[in-house]
Amino acid sequence: MTRLLYVILLGIFLFSCNTRNLKYDMPDIDAPYPAVSGTFSGVDVPQSPDPLVAMRWDDPKPTDSLEVYVLKPVSVQADNSENVSVKNASTLTVTGACNLMFDFGRVSAAWLEFESEDLDGEIEMSISEFNEPAVFNAGSQHPKKTDVAVRYGNTYRLELNDQLYEGVRFGWIHIHSLKKPAHISSVRLVCQIKPTNYEGSFACSDTLLTRIWYTGAYTVKLNLLQDHFGAILMERSDRHSWTGDAHTSQAASMVAFGNFDFVKTNLRYTSTQFNGIASYSLYWVLSLIDYYRYTGDKELLDEMHENACNKLDIAYEHYGKNPRLSFYGWDERLGAGFENASCDESQNAYKMLSIRAWNEYSEILEQAGYQEVAAKYKKYAEEKINSLRADNKWIEQLNVHSGADAVNAGFINKEEENRLLDRVFSNRMQRLSYSPFNQYFIIQALARANSYDKALNTIDDCWGGQIRYGATTFFEVFRPSWNDISKPNDAPINNQCGYTSFTHPWSAGVTKWLSEEILGIKPTSAGFAKFIIKPHLSSEVTWVKGHTPTPHGKIEVAFDIKSGKHSFSVPENTVATVAIPKAGRTIGKVTFNKEGKEKLSEDDNFIYYADFPAGNYQVKADYSGDLISFKPEPFLYDYDNGAVNEDNKTQGNWKSKYGSKGYILCNFDSLQNRMQLPDFIEQVKFNMNGNVHWTTKSDDPRALLSDTDDRIRNLGAFYTLDPIPCKQTMTADIYSRKDQSYRISLYFVDWDKKNRRSAIEVFDLDNKRLLMPVQMIRDYEQGKYITLNLKQPVRIRINQVRGDNATLSGIFFD
Repeated sequence: MTRLLYVILLGIFLFSCNTRNLKYDMPDIDAPYPAVSGTFSGVDVPQSPDPLVAMRWDDPKPTDSLEVYVLKPVSVQADNSENVSVKNASTLTVTGACNLMFDFGRVSAAWLEFESEDLDGEIEMSISEFNEPAVFNAGSQHPKKTDVAVRYGNTYRLELNDQLYEGVRFGWIHIHSLKKPAHISSVRLVCQIKPTNYEGSFACSDTLLTRIWYTGAYTVKLNLLQDHFGAILMERSDRHSWTGDAHTSQAASMVAFGNFDFVKTNLRYTSTQFNGIASYSLYWVLSLIDYYRYTGDKELLDEMHENACNKLDIAYEHYGKNPRLSFYGWDERLGAGFENASCDESQNAYKMLSIRAWNEYSEILEQAGYQEVAAKYKKYAEEKINSLRADNKWIEQLNVHSGADAVNAGFINKEEENRLLDRVFSNRMQRLSYSPFNQYFIIQALARANSYDKALNTIDDCWGGQIRYGATTFFEVFRPSWNDISKPNDAPINNQCGYTSFTHPWSAGVTKWLSEEILGIKPTSAGFAKFIIKPHLSSEVTWVKGHTPTPHGKIEVAFDIKSGKHSFSVPENTVATVAIPKAGRTIGKVTFNKEGKEKLSEDDNFIYYADFPAGNYQVKADYSGDLISFKPEPFLYDYDNGAVNEDNKTQGNWKSKYGSKGYILCNFDSLQNRMQLPDFIEQVKFNMNGNVHWTTKSDDPRALLSDTDDRIRNLGAFYTLDPIPCKQTMTADIYSRKDQSYRISLYFVDWDKKNRRSAIEVFDLDNKRLLMPVQMIRDYEQGKYITLNLKQPVRIRINQVRGDNATLSGIFFD
C-alpha cells in the first residue's frame, strides 16, 4: 500500500474559474459529442453541486445530442512528494514514481484525460466516485477501474467501456517508473451532459434542504442519456433503463427541469419493459399518472391506456396469491433485494401499491373521460379494501414499507393511520429504509399523515446524511452510521445491492417531495389547469421560495412565516387555491395585493383562499404568537456501540477467552466446520457464502487452535462471492432462545493479506429491524475478534468494503 508522505492541497477553485472556460478543444483527440453550446445566462446557486446550474440552452429538445465540457480538478494529493512539483491542480512535473490523486469536487459523467509531450515510462490511470480506485463486479466491460492509458498524440485517455463515461469524482495518474522527468498538464474530466435547463428552483431557510433539492436534481441530470433516462452512472454491468427506477427520477426531473417531452420519451421507452419485477410495472403506471397530472397530455394517456390497464389487471390477478416479486427493495425488511424478495412485508407492500395504483389511475381516468374503466379500477380497490377490513387486525400485519404504501394508497382512516404512526413510524431510526428509493414513499406517507416533523428528520437522516458523507449525487443505499465509521468520500460498504453506486437517480425523489410539500405546489387537475399552493413551514423552515414549471409557465412562490410577507404567481389559463400557513401562530388580517378576500375554509394549520386567476400576488398576513416547534426526536438503536468490543491480540488462541459455551470453526477440516452449539442456540444458518480451507497444522498464530488438540492449528473461512453481482455479502442467522442473553464473538483473518476491509450489520431475526450501528472491521491481517452482547435471535450480515472479499473464520459463544 502506498505511503502518503504529504498532501499537496490546492485551494478549491471558485465555480467561475473552474467551469467558465470549459470548451473541449484538444488537437490530438476528438470528442464523441460536440462541445457544450449553452451560455451562463442563468442563476448561480451556491448550494448546487452542478457546475452548469447557471447554464441555459436555447429551447432544448429530447432529440438534442449529448454535449461535452471540461472540468478541472480542485485539488491534487501526491505520495512520494519529493518526485512531484506542482504548479496548480492540473499542471505538474514528475521526476520519479508516485501516485497522483485528483479531486474534481463533484461526481460527473465523464472520462479522465491529461496532456504530456515528454512522458516516457510506465503509467496507469484510475477513476472512482470515492477516494480509492474503484473495483466493480464481473460483467462490467472493465471491472477494475484502473488501466493503461490510451494515447492519442500527446493526449492520454482512460477508456474503460464503449460509452467512455463513468461516474467520476476522483482520478489518479500512477507513475510506476520514468526514464526522465515529465511534464503533465491539462488534467481534466471530459464530462457529457444532455442539454437541460433548470426551470424549477428551490430555496429555504434550511440550506441543507436547498442543497438536497439541487443534489437530487443534479443526480438525475447526469443520468439523462441520448434517448432515455439512464439508471446507473458508473458502469458495473447494469446500465439498463429500469422502468421502476425511472419513477422517482422522472418525478424529480419534472419539478427541476420541466423536461416533459423527455419524460414522455422515456415513458414510451420503458412501457414494454418488465425486468421481471412486479412492483416496477406499477411504478410505471404511477409515473404515467404523475406525468398526466403535471402536463395534462391526454394524447399520451390515450396511447398508453391499454398498456397501463394490462399492468393493473396483472396486479389484480396477483392480489392475494403471493406472486414471485423478484425484487421490492434493498432493505432487509423487504427481503434484502433479490435474496428473499417475496417475503411477507414485500407481499403486503405490493398489495398496498396495487390498491394505490388502481385508485390513482381511476382518478385520472375520470378526469380524462374514461368513466367506465375508471369505475372498474375503483371497484378493484374497494373490493380489496373491504377484504382487508374483514380482519380488524389487518393493519398490524404491516411494517414500515407496507405501512407507507397503505397510507399512500389513500384509503386508510384516521384511526388506522394513528395506529401505523404509533407502531411503525414513531421510531426515527427504524423508519429509515436502506434504500433512498423506498424512503421516498415513506416521506410521502408521513406528509399524507401530516407528520412533517418526522419527515424532515428522516430527510436529514437519509439525504442529509449522504451529503455529510461527501455526496454530490445521491447513493443507491445508505445508513447514517456510515458517517461514524468512515471519513467523507471513503469507499462505501458493499452489500446485497452489489458494489454500491454513489450516483443513483432513483434516489432523487426527495427533490419532488420538497417542491410539493415544503414549497407546496401541486396540481389539482390535469396539467396544472388548477393547482394548490400549500407550503409547510415551522420553526425548522421559516421561509421558502422557488419555481415549479408547468405547461402554462412557471409558478413562482415565496412565503416567510416570520414576516408574514408572501407572494405567488398564477400562469395564464390556470386557477390557484392558496393555503396560508399558520405554523402554530394566529393569523389576523390577510390581504392580497392590499385587498381582502373571503376565505374558502380553515383548519388547524392553514387558511384557504380559492379561485385566483392569472396574475402576480403580494400577500400580507398579520401573525401573532409563537411558531410551532417540533419536539426533539432521538435517534436510538436497540444496542449502542457499547455492546461491541474488538480484540486484535488473542489471534488463534481462542480457548482461553472465547467459546466457553460453544463455537463454529469455519471450514476447519478441509471444507468441513467444527461445531459445538450451546443449549441456548437452536441452530445457525449461513447463506450466500463461499468456502475455503487455508491451512492445516500451521504454526502461524493466526490459525485457530483445534477444539480437541492444542498442538494443531488450522484455518478456514466463509467468504463473500465477489465479484459476482449482488454477492458482496453473506449472512449468519443465529436462532437463539428469546429469553437468553449471550455473547457472540466473530473471528476475522485477512489470511492472504489482501487489504480486506469489511462491515457487520446486525438485525432482529424475526422482524429484520436493524439493531445497532454498522461496525467496520479494518486491518485484520493479524486476526481480530468482534464481540457482540446480544439478547435475541439475530441475523448477522457481513459485507465486503475493500479487498477481494470479506471473510469469517470463526464464531464463538459465551
